[in-house]
Amino acid sequence: MIALTHAYWLLGGYVAALAWRGWRDRGNPRRHTTALFWALLALVLLAGEGLPPRLAGLIVVTLALLAGLGGLRMGRYAEASAEAKRAEAARLGNRLFWPALLIPLLTLAGALGLKHVRLGDAPLLETANVTLIALAIACVIALAAACRLTRQSPWSAVEQSRRLVDAIGWAALLPLLLATLGSVFEAAGVGQAVAGLVRAVIPVDNPFVVVLAYALGMALFTLIMGNAFAAFPVMTAGIALPLLVQQHGAEPASLAAIGMLSGYCGTLMTPMAANFNIVPAALLELKDPYAVIRAQWATGALLLACNVVLMYVVVFR
Repeated sequence: MIALTHAYWLLGGYVAALAWRGWRDRGNPRRHTTALFWALLALVLLAGEGLPPRLAGLIVVTLALLAGLGGLRMGRYAEASAEAKRAEAARLGNRLFWPALLIPLLTLAGALGLKHVRLGDAPLLETANVTLIALAIACVIALAAACRLTRQSPWSAVEQSRRLVDAIGWAALLPLLLATLGSVFEAAGVGQAVAGLVRAVIPVDNPFVVVLAYALGMALFTLIMGNAFAAFPVMTAGIALPLLVQQHGAEPASLAAIGMLSGYCGTLMTPMAANFNIVPAALLELKDPYAVIRAQWATGALLLACNVVLMYVVVFR
């Protein structure tokens, strides 16, 4: 059986390759601390639950110190010349997008088509994490397709992705860390505190008002925390489950899906979502670091209003 652990091992191996290449990159003025950062992350991904909790916590603190003290820098990378890049772009044209499009298509196909496949008495994919495992498999297939299309080796893909990962730096970990923060908040009872606050402020007998509170709460918490995955457990445990599902009989699956979309609207509006909004501005060398947010905040607000209406219409059917 292919389990989610195998996907973590695959990712850990990739991050370990980043660490090794970073350590050998003499063009990086902070190559040792950069390599240490990615090596520690690789250790967490490879060892997983086998690490003692205190050691895992120490690693997280060390990662924060390395990032906060400027331990990550960019180095030198094996890149083709500008002329060679233009020639390859002209040769491949729109076929360059094919490997990227394979990822969502194969993930969907794997999630829907492989969840019932069995090898003897055991399922082919771990039942609880079919979609995530399908995503990992899709990424591997897309990588193979990209290498075949561009006539490059997988190691070339690692080297070029290292350039991008080094440009993003510590912000590459934000989705993981913020999602974990959401779980910590939920374990600490923040969801129940939110539920008590909502009950005291709004008329919870009115389903539309509760829907509005849930959608706006998802967007607001995402604005603060930078990631909808961090906001989701808090707002869902505090508002969606007790007030909408249990009290008003809302349909949980569609409620959760539209709730996440509402959180993503907040992602479009916040610098806390650095990997989405600040890093692209840096990579594109924009003069205004908040140019991406300025360009898309109105779209996020409009989508949020649409999600409120959609949620109210759909979840009570």
